[in-house]
Amino acid sequence: MSRIAEIRNQEMMYRERALLDTERKEFWLAKADEWAQRAVDEIALQFRESNGASLTAG
Repeated sequence: MSRIAEIRNQEMMYRERALLDTERKEFWLAKADEWAQRAVDEIALQFRESNGASLTAG
């Protein structure tokens, strides 16, 4: 499984947990948001790496 898919899966698990644990819903949603940001960071990293590789290949 790709790193991005793993991160998104973790985010989804926290969002599901928020639905089940209404007392700590805000906590679980905050954790999900942290993982969502990790996914964005990972996408940006992979984009930068692929752009760097294409620039040096040419």
